[in-house]
Amino acid sequence: MDVVTIGESMALFTPSTSGKMRYASTFSRKFGGAETNVAIGLHRLGFQTGWISKVGKDELGEALVNFIRGEGGVDVSQVKWDSKASTGLYLKELRSDQDVRVYYYRSGSAASRLTPEDIDESYIAQAKYLHITGITPPALSQTCYETVLHAIKIAKKHGVKVVFDPNIREKLWTSKQKARDVLLEIASRADIVLPGISEAKFFFGEKPLDEYANLFLENGSSVVIIKEGSKGSHFYTETENGFVPSFKVEHVVDPIGAGDGFAAGVIAGLLEELSLEKAIARANAIGAMVTMINGDVEGLPDQEEIDRFIQEEKEDVSR
Repeated sequence: MDVVTIGESMALFTPSTSGKMRYASTFSRKFGGAETNVAIGLHRLGFQTGWISKVGKDELGEALVNFIRGEGGVDVSQVKWDSKASTGLYLKELRSDQDVRVYYYRSGSAASRLTPEDIDESYIAQAKYLHITGITPPALSQTCYETVLHAIKIAKKHGVKVVFDPNIREKLWTSKQKARDVLLEIASRADIVLPGISEAKFFFGEKPLDEYANLFLENGSSVVIIKEGSKGSHFYTETENGFVPSFKVEHVVDPIGAGDGFAAGVIAGLLEELSLEKAIARANAIGAMVTMINGDVEGLPDQEEIDRFIQEEKEDVSR
């Protein structure tokens, strides 16, 4: 197993028309979740991935697991079924290209009932990387929080690198201070952190970019990659730093999921032992490609598609 990830995936309902959701009468049903987006993205690049979670013993849960196992090619042997709680869901409202809103219905969901006892130590021990986000484990419930700390402890014990994407969702937290405290604690235990520039500001206030990086490094991480949207991404370690520009996107269809595609690209590059600069260049390409397609996983590319996209970008620049 190359990468194991932990988190909640949900049914996603999107109106067939843009504008305010109150006027929509028909919806399409898809599936999404930051952690499985990353797992699916990595699988499409040729890596073995596994997902740890809980789903409701209901029709949405059945469909979700079948999708992730079938379309995504992700190992779901560690997914538990809960007959006393429902599979979570969320709605995506596309008011305009620049205004995409997400509404969650996941309180008390099956995944929120994850406990440390749901973790098989040997499953994480066999992986090269453990990928977690700030969405599911710490924000959904106390037991989820305990579960992710337990998983990190197992990873550290067995030399499995921990990748942490803060992926802050303020709607899921009772207070900003709690979110800061919990997520910074998790970041301190991660080897690699992937904050966006707005997330760095959320943690530390208004500061120069280099200072954000130093604060994360001092907090315990060994690699910090700060995403700056359409501009590109900055990377920092104790011995090097640099900037990798992003790729131009003429028309953004759906920005949701771009960060997950970026995370998949970074981890893929690290698995292939690429330099940080080359790994981030691939990640930037995947993030850009994801924004061109509606849906969380529909735009995740395979390697041939990435190579073609990058080559076309080079040709455009040279014209």
